[in-house]
Amino acid sequence: MLALAPALLCAASKPDVHEIIARSVQANQEDWKQAPAYSFLERDADSKHGSAKTIKTFQVFMIDGSPYNKLVAQNDQPLSATMLAEEDRKLQREIVHRRGESARDRKHRVAKYERERNQDHAMLNEMTKGFEYQVTGETTLDGHIVWVLKATPKPGYVAPNNETKMLTGMRGTLWVDQATYQWVKVEAEVFRTVSILAFFAKVGPGTRFELEQEAVNDNLWLPKRLRVNVNATALGFLNESSTEDDSFRNYRLMPQALAEAEAEGKQ
Repeated sequence: MLALAPALLCAASKPDVHEIIARSVQANQEDWKQAPAYSFLERDADSKHGSAKTIKTFQVFMIDGSPYNKLVAQNDQPLSATMLAEEDRKLQREIVHRRGESARDRKHRVAKYERERNQDHAMLNEMTKGFEYQVTGETTLDGHIVWVLKATPKPGYVAPNNETKMLTGMRGTLWVDQATYQWVKVEAEVFRTVSILAFFAKVGPGTRFELEQEAVNDNLWLPKRLRVNVNATALGFLNESSTEDDSFRNYRLMPQALAEAEAEGKQ
């Protein structure tokens, strides 16, 4: 029995990968529910078809059920006083418009936003269903002690829609905070070509996704950075490749953030 003690202790201390994934999914779901209650700054650096990057920074507000992006900087330079005043007027007009729209128009607007939001969330959720996970170690990342999980495609997995078909040709890594089960970082890459719209579009090796998150408060983590590099073709020859590097900061609760913006715009 004494000879078995070290082995039993090792087995007891080994993390349960299924529990890690289940609890991390639960934490992610709670974050997703709370996210619309916050305003934040979003910096987008995007490029399509190999063109030069366009860099824009927005203050994102949630107004009556869907977001509104107020431009506050271009190419990392603040807007001129004239341009900023115009953006303030646009925000005021949008607030008035949304508060006065019909129930039908509001329902249509909110439904469109929720469809897009659900699609984005579905990709992250399907990562937990379409992969098999293995705990490969522990490390410290951004001040958090994390488990490192390697993800490989699950045999027999069938993607529920075109947006998640890429998962069948991807592999990835998750860094999960041991204290909160939050995703500190997620990386995924395409290792074989995947057709996402029959023969119309193909996503090939070189496509990568990287998400970093941070704690906004004790119970909520939200995105800090999202990097996407898509290597894709349409109809077999049209270049549909793109890069996206978005960062997020200054999370603040609504509606106080909107009330302050309204007051500034009226000065």
